[in-house]
Amino acid sequence: MIGYSLGIGIWGLELMKSFWLVKQEPSDYSWADFVADGSTSWTGVRNFAARNNLRRMSKSDEVFFYHSGEEKAVVGIAKVARTAYRDATAKEGDWSAVDLVPVKPLPRPVTLGQIKAKRELKDIALVRQSRLSVMPLSARELRVILRMDG
Repeated sequence: MIGYSLGIGIWGLELMKSFWLVKQEPSDYSWADFVADGSTSWTGVRNFAARNNLRRMSKSDEVFFYHSGEEKAVVGIAKVARTAYRDATAKEGDWSAVDLVPVKPLPRPVTLGQIKAKRELKDIALVRQSRLSVMPLSARELRVILRMDG
C-alpha cells in the first residue's frame, strides 16, 4: 500500500498531503520524551517497507505517534519537518531517516483495541500489518481516529 494523499485546494493550487503512523516503544522513546526534545530524527528503521514509507513522506505531512509494547495506543500528532535522508545510525545498507516535530497530544489516547473495534478501520495497516513500524493512513482513517480521541 502506498501512502494516501488528500487534495487540499488553496488559492487555486492543489496540494497533496499524506498521513502516516509511526510506532515507538515508550520505554525507549516516549511521546513525553519527543515533546521534551522538541524534534527528533526518526532513525533505526530496518524494514524495507517501513523505509520506503519514510521515503514517501513529504514536509508537513501529519504523523500519528503510536506507543507500542504494553500501551498500544495513538498518543499524539507530529509532522514531518525534514524529508528522507541517509540514516547515520546505519552501519551498512541503504536506510533512511526523517525529522519529526510534535504538534499536539491527543486529549485521550486511542487504543489498538478501540481501533480494532471500529468497523471503518478494519483495513487499517496497523491491524493488517501489525509489525510494520511506519505505515500510511488514509484521510478517512485519520479522521475516524481523531473522532475517537475525546
